[in-house]
Amino acid sequence: MVATGQPMAAQAGLEILRAGGNAIDAAIATAACLTVVEPTSNGIGGDNFALVWTKGELHGLNSSGRSPKSIAIEKLKESGITEMPKHGWIPVTVPGAPGGWAALSKEFGKLTLTDVLAPAIRYATEGYALTPNVAKLWEKAYKDFKMTLKGTEFDSWFETFAPKGRAPRPGETWKSLDHAKTLKRIAETNGEAFYRGELANQIDAFSQKYGGYLRREDLEAFESEWVEPININYRGYDVWEIPPNGHGVVALLALKILSGFEFKDREHIDTVHRQLEAMKLAFVDGQKYVADPKAMSVTVEELLSEEYAAKRRFLIGDEASVPIPGDPTAGGTVYLATADEEGNMVSMIQSNYMGFGSGLVIPGTGIALHNRGHNFTLDINHDNALAPNKKPYHTIIPGFLTKDNTAVGPFGVMGGFMQPQGHVQVIMNTIDFHMNPQDALDAYRWQWVGGKKIEVEPCFPNHLALQLVAKGHDIVPQVDTLAMGRGQIIWRNEEGTLCGGTEPRTDGTIAGW
Repeated sequence: MVATGQPMAAQAGLEILRAGGNAIDAAIATAACLTVVEPTSNGIGGDNFALVWTKGELHGLNSSGRSPKSIAIEKLKESGITEMPKHGWIPVTVPGAPGGWAALSKEFGKLTLTDVLAPAIRYATEGYALTPNVAKLWEKAYKDFKMTLKGTEFDSWFETFAPKGRAPRPGETWKSLDHAKTLKRIAETNGEAFYRGELANQIDAFSQKYGGYLRREDLEAFESEWVEPININYRGYDVWEIPPNGHGVVALLALKILSGFEFKDREHIDTVHRQLEAMKLAFVDGQKYVADPKAMSVTVEELLSEEYAAKRRFLIGDEASVPIPGDPTAGGTVYLATADEEGNMVSMIQSNYMGFGSGLVIPGTGIALHNRGHNFTLDINHDNALAPNKKPYHTIIPGFLTKDNTAVGPFGVMGGFMQPQGHVQVIMNTIDFHMNPQDALDAYRWQWVGGKKIEVEPCFPNHLALQLVAKGHDIVPQVDTLAMGRGQIIWRNEEGTLCGGTEPRTDGTIAGW
């Protein structure tokens, strides 16, 4: 089974399963295909993370890149920059996506990377018809970039993604021969061309031409990292996330706080109020402490300790609060899930961040570079302060659920800072409120966006909204449901039957065989 937000990408994964590949091969194929058929949210020049269940064990892959070795806060401030920009070369960190595909293939794949990337190369070469939501996001990005991107360094983005002088429309065919050529070189060299070959040279040359800090030596130093997944036990289930620099720990801390309450009615005011307050407390801790692990002033173990969760839980009262961080030391993203008959399961997420990312495309390659470094702060005293060769706070997080050391399955909800909030809601819908995967994703969502402000979907019950207002929450309807995240789920039951759920807010598909 393959579940993702784009039908052709799901079919690409299924094609690889039919060809004899396993769930890991299918995940790579789907991820690579998504760079072609959903470039509005990810690309070759982005990062990815994965949780892989195989042979009774869960493995974590962090394939996010570091900042250039030559960048520094002092240099930016000397040039008049007071906060990290969204576009251009400054927020570009080393892309990890191609390295992630190669690492997954080498460690767990059955087929060659050339076999696995073939569907993505075919779509890039022959073209495909845009689905409605991708076209909507593409049009928005085009209008934003047309207004905000100034300089010839951005010309290649418009040549690649707006070849007719506009964004492609729903049902219109789009292709990129440059993208296909780049994917082919990545496949043939197991990613080496991107980090140590001709593609690395092209990235270096383009960066130097426009005063960027990224260099070939930064690309050469990149390695995907196999990491130990982190977890908490929530009502008999183990919920797993990738450790920092990702903010999966935010979802785990919120669930840890909520585990001290009993919830029987999803639409009871106390349920939603406590969810919101726990989420806020966990999020401000994440915003203060999550960074490159080497720079964090607290540990994951301290953040997820029973003692700290109890302290944070104690702060939840009857009224809405404006949260402040605690002290644990005191006493544009795509998601996919795959599964195969051997028991392998993959939870994988990939992103260029903020839609198309930096607005930069390396000429002649189709490589749209991400802007993940935008999450750095220029406050030198912050754990997540910009520094050379450092990983930034990262928003993309794959999730996985197990029970009694047995896989239940992969899950994820993409969407920037919505992601840990989506994880909490999906897990509670599943465990506390006994929803099947599709129900858990269909259910209305909320999102804390700062202070006491809570965005809710149009289908959010009015009586709950009124009761939350009475408790001091600032409730704001969010008419754009894409802003509430896009998720996928695959659960496996005791008999080995797979049950998938896909996102109703986008062009989601579950492909099974």
